[in-house]
Amino acid sequence: MIHVFIVDDHPIVIEGLRAVIDKLDDHEVTGTAGNAVEAVGLLKEVPADVVLLDINLPDVSGIDLCKKIRKEFPEKKILGISTFSERSYISRMIENGALGYLIKSASAVEIAEAIASVMQGRLYMSLNIEHLLRPSSVILPDALPNLTRREKEVLQYIAEGLTNNQIAEKIFVSPSTVDTHRKNMITKLEVSNTAALIRFAVKYGLIE
Repeated sequence: MIHVFIVDDHPIVIEGLRAVIDKLDDHEVTGTAGNAVEAVGLLKEVPADVVLLDINLPDVSGIDLCKKIRKEFPEKKILGISTFSERSYISRMIENGALGYLIKSASAVEIAEAIASVMQGRLYMSLNIEHLLRPSSVILPDALPNLTRREKEVLQYIAEGLTNNQIAEKIFVSPSTVDTHRKNMITKLEVSNTAALIRFAVKYGLIE
């Protein structure tokens, strides 16, 4: 029996994946979590051979959580899952210890193949490798990655020149959480730093 643990902050995604995985022979979803703190706690208690890890989590970046899981639970195989297909996400997940990347809209057959691959220690990619090697094309406005409401709020404050501490006080979170949102947006939009993030946001109308 292959035990699968799902980390995603959208209940509908969790239930959809659970429904597919539980129907596969010799597969069982043994636990789910909606954020990083919950995931780490539960992974200490429930069996999990494979962790399906969402890249965009509300508290800690899935990319950072991937590194933490690999350090604390080195025997567990990690598959990054996301609706995004940016090369930067994929490469950073792999760098932090993931054995593959799976699009949330994947079919049952593809999910089964992905789990089987990582269980054997093989890298699994949901996307065509040629796509990963092509240069980035010009981004169209309707093809921009979606920012969460909180990310947009943080982005607006960054553009206004507020520091992490000042933003944290305004939205009642810790400065480290603000910094995580900043890093997530830099990754999502494939820019190199905060200045480039603001330029991108102005160019594509992401801030007022």
